[in-house]
Amino acid sequence: MTRGMEVPFLDWRLENQPHVDDMLAAARRVLESGRYVLGEEVAAFEREYAEWTGARHAVGVASGLDALVLILDAYVELGALARGDAVVVPANTYIASILAVVRAGLEPILVEPDPDTCELDPARIEPALTPKTKAIMAVHLYGQCADMAAIRAVARRRGLRVIEDAAQAHGATCGGEKAGHLGDAAGHSFYPGKNLGAIGDGGAVTTDDAELAAVVRALRNYGSHRKYYNRFKGHNSRLDELQAAFLRIKLRRLDAENARRREVAAAYLAGIANPRLKLPTVAPYGQPCWHLFTVRCAERDRLQADLLRAGIHTMVHYPVPPHRQEAFREWHARSYPITEKIHREILSLPMSSALTPEQVNHVIQVAHEWH
Repeated sequence: MTRGMEVPFLDWRLENQPHVDDMLAAARRVLESGRYVLGEEVAAFEREYAEWTGARHAVGVASGLDALVLILDAYVELGALARGDAVVVPANTYIASILAVVRAGLEPILVEPDPDTCELDPARIEPALTPKTKAIMAVHLYGQCADMAAIRAVARRRGLRVIEDAAQAHGATCGGEKAGHLGDAAGHSFYPGKNLGAIGDGGAVTTDDAELAAVVRALRNYGSHRKYYNRFKGHNSRLDELQAAFLRIKLRRLDAENARRREVAAAYLAGIANPRLKLPTVAPYGQPCWHLFTVRCAERDRLQADLLRAGIHTMVHYPVPPHRQEAFREWHARSYPITEKIHREILSLPMSSALTPEQVNHVIQVAHEWH
């Protein structure tokens, strides 16, 4: 296979290029303000992001992982959860979802995904529940929402909280509602590679629950409800003013950038007709934001190598499932065959609002003709 044009998997510099002038002005504004922690930029971003997601409250925190931990810790402080309770988590997820449960002193119950969408399978939740189960963490993986109507129905029947891991789902919808407004609370990540990415790290919690939001606000700031008075044993997890200012700028163009990602995904879905590749299954209940465009292939490693020879850069999300990670050696004897098959086969093609039509066509041609 001859090398064609270079197609980066995701070029953060190009993604941020349209925002550079506004960001430089924002950086100066923050520097000149003299307020660098929990100032007006964070407050303004929280208002704007809550409105954008449809939630009543947004709380800026230091990372997507912290957002999930703070939600769980807040529910413990409010008495909705107790240390040692169990939380359903997809077996097929990035390890952060599971780490949040463990860090909050709770027990993860891993549940297999739907083999087509790769999202948490609602039909598998109830058989996995134990008397200790008090919550479901639904992960919107790769930029497509989990089947939240079905998951919420299970939760209502069994009296469970529903927490969204919306780290990869900025702008994805389910039943017309955006991710982040589909459960009791949601954690968001603004890692630079996300659809809404900071120039560094950051995260947020969204919820309609004013009491939960107030506890998260305290927990992110040492458990303090007012300066030097600490109601809870909290964290130091605050979205900083500079990142909030940058995120406010990028949020204004996020809908347009997501629209471009959808155009790229539509072109891939229409143009790649290779029986060796399984393209993403788009569930009928919502619209992805296409954080990732994942294909599956029994010869994934050979496919990845051949695409690279053609100048196309790809990534594996993720090579090792959580229950096979060294961090969870106690789970190595477990078997989650659907999850394991996904992790053996999955490959992410280039996906970005900055991809040119020529680059998209090159990916389509090479992937379509690969054998």
